[in-house]
Amino acid sequence: MEDKIDLSVLNNAQLVALKQITGPVMVLAGAGSGKTRLVTYRVAYLIKELGVLPENILAITFTNKATNEMRERLFNLLGDEAQDIWISTFHSMCVRILRSNISNLKSSDGTSNFDSNFSIYTDSDRDRALKSVIKELNLPDDYLQKASYHISNAKNKHLSPWEYQKEYFDEQNIEEITKIYSAYQSYLANNNALDFDDLLFKTYDLFLSFPSILKRYQNRFMFIHVDEFQDTNKIQYLLVKALSGEHKNIFVVGDEDQCIYSWRGANISNITDFKKDFPDYKMFKLEQNYRSSKLILNLANKLIKNNLSRNEKELWTQNDVGAKVEYYKAKDEFDEADFVARNISDLVKNYGYKYKDFAILTRLNAMTAPFEEKFLNYNIPYRVFAGKKFFERLEIKNILCYLKMITNPYDSTSFSRIINFPKRGIGETTVKTILELANFHGVTPYNIILSSEEYLVENSLIKKVKPFRDIVEKLLEEYEQDGPVEFIKQLIKIAGFYEEYSSGSEEDMARLVNIDNFLLLTSQYFANNPKDSISDFLQSITLTSDIDEYDDKDNAVTIATVHAVKGLEFRVVFIVGLEERMFPIVRTYSSSSDMEEERRLMFVAITRAKERLFLTNSRTRFMYGKRDYCVPSRFLSECGVEESESSVRTYTGVKETSTFSEFAKKRFNLGNNFDKKEDVDLAKKYSVGRKVSHPKFGQGVITGNFGIALTKCVTIDFESVGVKTLSVEYAPISVIE
Repeated sequence: MEDKIDLSVLNNAQLVALKQITGPVMVLAGAGSGKTRLVTYRVAYLIKELGVLPENILAITFTNKATNEMRERLFNLLGDEAQDIWISTFHSMCVRILRSNISNLKSSDGTSNFDSNFSIYTDSDRDRALKSVIKELNLPDDYLQKASYHISNAKNKHLSPWEYQKEYFDEQNIEEITKIYSAYQSYLANNNALDFDDLLFKTYDLFLSFPSILKRYQNRFMFIHVDEFQDTNKIQYLLVKALSGEHKNIFVVGDEDQCIYSWRGANISNITDFKKDFPDYKMFKLEQNYRSSKLILNLANKLIKNNLSRNEKELWTQNDVGAKVEYYKAKDEFDEADFVARNISDLVKNYGYKYKDFAILTRLNAMTAPFEEKFLNYNIPYRVFAGKKFFERLEIKNILCYLKMITNPYDSTSFSRIINFPKRGIGETTVKTILELANFHGVTPYNIILSSEEYLVENSLIKKVKPFRDIVEKLLEEYEQDGPVEFIKQLIKIAGFYEEYSSGSEEDMARLVNIDNFLLLTSQYFANNPKDSISDFLQSITLTSDIDEYDDKDNAVTIATVHAVKGLEFRVVFIVGLEERMFPIVRTYSSSSDMEEERRLMFVAITRAKERLFLTNSRTRFMYGKRDYCVPSRFLSECGVEESESSVRTYTGVKETSTFSEFAKKRFNLGNNFDKKEDVDLAKKYSVGRKVSHPKFGQGVITGNFGIALTKCVTIDFESVGVKTLSVEYAPISVIE
């Protein structure tokens, strides 16, 4: 590695911000303005040219994907020196601090509730625990959702149950919610478990209760960097404020125009609080965009100027003007999906694009179904984000619960899940008895299982749990002897997963494939992290997010909500469902701040696009059990996209009166002469009554080909799936002679 860092890759604005070394610094970095590059080069500059030790630098990002990207860039710049830099998400940083220090936190009776092997509860683990608590309190099941929201809200603001009740005294059912919150925290403590919000909450508790521990980390982290600062919630801001209290060398990078996570606690006022808490701060702006074309960027700038709560800035670029932004007003959601599928197929076939270059962005998960169906019809590979995650699949979840139970014996939630998996005839009453005995004697649930005679357990219960006891004993024996990878392999065999899924059915075969993929993943993880324990592996899984699963090596179209793709970019983006009540969503109408967040969400969606942008909506849409007429989103007019009678519109500022734009006519070969020989031949080839086959849908009969010269579509009645409308130009249809 060279002793100097090549700073010529930075523009003047980035360079000026980088060289502001001491004191608090705020960088307002617009979309695509190279903020990750700035942070990376600043860290490298501190080490290579100013002699700062790598272990004295902390860099906080918001996703594992961003963490890995920054780490890779720093290794390229610094080599092995980069391995001592703390680069992590907020949650990963807090886990690392808590693993070393959590035993210092005491309960009201002066004992410690936690040790370093604490479990981290996923959302589904949390819900399972809350259901148990609500049942114990004899409250209705419908408290689950509201309690979950309020507990998370309280922790993100660092409020105890009673502090939260005092602040939200006028909230409906606040007394019951407070009881649930308090009981839930006791449940977690008894299980040596923390949920996601606790990771931050307990770390801040630790800093408040033990100034000497905070001082140790303050002295270590002489230079602190926070990426995506606009997405921090209250407690995240309190954490970085506390950590920077000694040296005050805090460098935050963010963009209030991209603050889109208020629903999970992100607080745009943290930018204002930063200015108050660090009055000698220096501010810099990054306004040059390296991602999008001029036309796309102009659209984004027009839109976001309608927001009042922002620092004034205007993105600009030296990129090409680019392709015109297209607007399509569809008949309904299926016509909208067909328009998207046809454009993707054509751009792949005729313009050199790959499927991975495309993203379909929606406001809601529920809007993806028509696109999934059309993509199957057109044989377009796709991947839906925010679908069922790999680690949430039943068979994988059960393996993870076995691992959690072995590494953290106090985890009764995991214990309860797998004591009767595979089925061993152990019912809920038996499980409840074991948990009550464990609580009475102050021991773990499998203390009761393994030493049942010592705790005077009834013979009938001992007999019921003996098969599970034998498995636990064998697993504990293997755990002491084997390395992590071999132990996990043995666990799957000993626990009986292979026998459970041995029916040969398609579903069981898929589950066995998932188990094989899990084993492959664990092998790769421990090969890359040979010093890590199974607890470290479980932690890495628990702290993953949707965006971490994105891999641009997969040649598939991305279908996702806008929230799920923040931080990503695509050559071509379709923003769909641009209708009032859908985007912006209906609940934002009563609040100007909520409407501004919806506008920021649209801004984020637009600025994911590099080369081409398509905006679509529908005249009618099936919503809330009925088909309604739709009003185009206000964001279209705010962007400068005009409403007209046209079905396809390009962003030029000039009205077109044709049904299709010239661009679309050229692309789809649509002219006024529909009696050409090739059109006649096409109608003959796909005449009504012809038998056809499709690799997914099987055999079927053509029942309609009206307007085939224009639409290139036919209606087919398939034996297996019923009637489908498919494009003969792009769908893999074969005529059976």
